[in-house]
Amino acid sequence: MELKTLHKNDADIFVGFAESRIGGRPENQDSYGYKETSLGFLLTVCDGMGGGPGGKTASSIAVQEIITGVDEANEDEEVANIIIKAIRRANMAVIEAGNENPSLQGMGSTATVLLLSEKSAFVAHVGDSRVYQIRGGKKIFRTYDHSMVFELVKQKVITEEQARLSAQSNVITRALGMLPDLEVDIVERPYIKGDRFVLCSDGIHGAMPEKELLKMLKNRKMSLGALVDDIATYVDNLGRSNGGNHDNMTIAIVETKNNSKLKTKISKRAITIILALALLCLAGVIFYIVQG
Repeated sequence: MELKTLHKNDADIFVGFAESRIGGRPENQDSYGYKETSLGFLLTVCDGMGGGPGGKTASSIAVQEIITGVDEANEDEEVANIIIKAIRRANMAVIEAGNENPSLQGMGSTATVLLLSEKSAFVAHVGDSRVYQIRGGKKIFRTYDHSMVFELVKQKVITEEQARLSAQSNVITRALGMLPDLEVDIVERPYIKGDRFVLCSDGIHGAMPEKELLKMLKNRKMSLGALVDDIATYVDNLGRSNGGNHDNMTIAIVETKNNSKLKTKISKRAITIILALALLCLAGVIFYIVQG
């Protein structure tokens, strides 16, 4: 699939590009979609699972149902609930499609969702596809994989790099199509001008150590579209050099053009440090006055 421009005109609050490639597999089971809704710009990347036609079918259903679910929602409802319901709607659609067609039974899909508005950015995910928020060359937010190896990372049994290289790295613990009762992780994020939200399947983030991916994502020397294409090409070439049986890969990057209305909350630790510095300054002034 060729590089796709996600924004329509210069008046948009963001610029964005996406690209999906088959890699070294017989079929590209990744899918992505986007739409400008009344709630903001919606972008979703889904990675399908299942033999035969199952994986592509699952991810395609997931993208379609998530977009429709958000687009048709009651605007008076809380945005987080709208997104969660849309993902759960997609989950049930995948399950029902599998029940209706024996050849599709057992199929599933990951899901990552970004809903960007002038107010804030909502990020939701299920599975091991990821969302990053990059600011000034640094990772300030990232989703955590719903996978067997990442549970071990949380328990500090193994490192993230060991998890990436593990033979069980593709064993996920949560996905659309697994169970009717689906838990969705969702968070509302503030952003500032120049922040980059990156949605990618594990074919991208699993291809290299995270520090290498972050180094590529912070590149400001090339245009955003060229960067998306460059990352996809790099991963594709890396896979070919390692035997050619590499995974499908999908990456979408959205860069904000303004600050969100939602502002970053100051942490308790930061408040404590500020108060401590203020007290030190006050003590210094008092000492100077007394000595004077």
